[in-house]
Amino acid sequence: MNIMELVQIFGHNFFFFVIVFLVVLSVLVFVHEWGHYIIARICGVRVDSFSIGFGKELCGWNDRNGTRWKISLIPLGGYVKLYGDVDPASAGHTDQVEDKEQGEKRTMTDSERSQAFFAKPVSQRAAIVFAGPAINYIFAFLIYAGIFMYYGQSVSPPVAAAVGIGTAAERHGFQPHDRIVSIDGKTMESFKDLQREMMLALDTERHFVVERDGQTVDIYARPDRQEMTDNFGFKSSQGRLGIYEPSWGVEIAKITKIEGQAIENNEDKVKALQERMGKTYRLEIDLGPKKEELVVRPMAELNKNMTNPEDKTYYGVLFLSNQEPKELIQLTPGEAVYRAARECYLVTRGILEGLGQMITGVRSATELGGIIRIGAITGEIAQNGFFALIILMALLSINLGFINLLPIPLLDGGHLLFYFFEGIMGRPVSEQVQEYAFRFGLVFLIGIMAFANLNDILQLLRAGSG
Repeated sequence: MNIMELVQIFGHNFFFFVIVFLVVLSVLVFVHEWGHYIIARICGVRVDSFSIGFGKELCGWNDRNGTRWKISLIPLGGYVKLYGDVDPASAGHTDQVEDKEQGEKRTMTDSERSQAFFAKPVSQRAAIVFAGPAINYIFAFLIYAGIFMYYGQSVSPPVAAAVGIGTAAERHGFQPHDRIVSIDGKTMESFKDLQREMMLALDTERHFVVERDGQTVDIYARPDRQEMTDNFGFKSSQGRLGIYEPSWGVEIAKITKIEGQAIENNEDKVKALQERMGKTYRLEIDLGPKKEELVVRPMAELNKNMTNPEDKTYYGVLFLSNQEPKELIQLTPGEAVYRAARECYLVTRGILEGLGQMITGVRSATELGGIIRIGAITGEIAQNGFFALIILMALLSINLGFINLLPIPLLDGGHLLFYFFEGIMGRPVSEQVQEYAFRFGLVFLIGIMAFANLNDILQLLRAGSG
């Protein structure tokens, strides 16, 4: 990709990407801050302001409870300022209030103090802080559950339709139609589960339990580490096993060799393919910039309409799996709830493992993306339709909730850590300790954000120069 191609990608879609990203971010921020707000109100805490964005207020209004709802100039976050806090981050508090009649500060009355955040029991303060990340998870859960209840779930089984020649799968003895039952004891319910595990595996050996022709086989395989580059030049690493999912079919026109023999005429290709149904053989296909060889075992029953032009799905295509490529499962409400909770758990586990890999150096820290990368991905996903954007919103909501639970001062997790120690000691952590911790947290967070966004810019520049 050269600089002109990169400019063209961003140029045609720049305002669309920005608008979509800001809308998605604002929704997620509102959800997060509403969690703090609603639990604060339940606990009897007065909320001074609820802001989407930072900086100068652009517009706003006061509700009957005295809360100022506003939209601010910098739309990259938001906050809820609770009564008695000196700033929106709850990094300090004061019992001094402005007396509007006298025009000077005075000490809170008992009635006013009862509405202050800092005066509430530690359990209520912890609940208010925890509510923000918690509602991000609840929001994601409701999205997944709603989709699963309304649409069902499209599932591609964890079956190897084909095995790539020269890949880790071939080296470690995988065969076409192997069903991956589990990886390191984790049950594989779909091919998506398998892809998720490989993305995190990188080149670390994994224990696969495989079902093959009614028998259980144990395979210890080390995936190949592969560096992926998206349309914008952002790089990420993942493990590649080299098996292909059941929904993957090969256009007959793109088949170049069958069992090492070059065949150009489509009729001859069809004849050769039909003769080999149910047998294991090698296939070479043209994927555009490269050719790839596979070990396959197509089945006659799934390819009976490959020559029928009335069949829009199977005509002109060789399906490689031994079962239907994809199945739309209609779920009961109970099943939808279970699968939604499982999805939230798997996404969280993936974030945790990926973060651990960066900390230990197994995965490069340059894969950490900032708002530029997130904005680009959001805009690109939005072009695939509203449904895809909603799924991404659930994923980002989990990420937002998880990050805020990290025990870093200024984040919700940092406050919860202080409340934990307060609960154990029976008194708050000293203000001096908290002040130093919040300063460290501010510097740390600014450093992480600067690193992530600078990394995005450098990768874009490298992609443009390449």
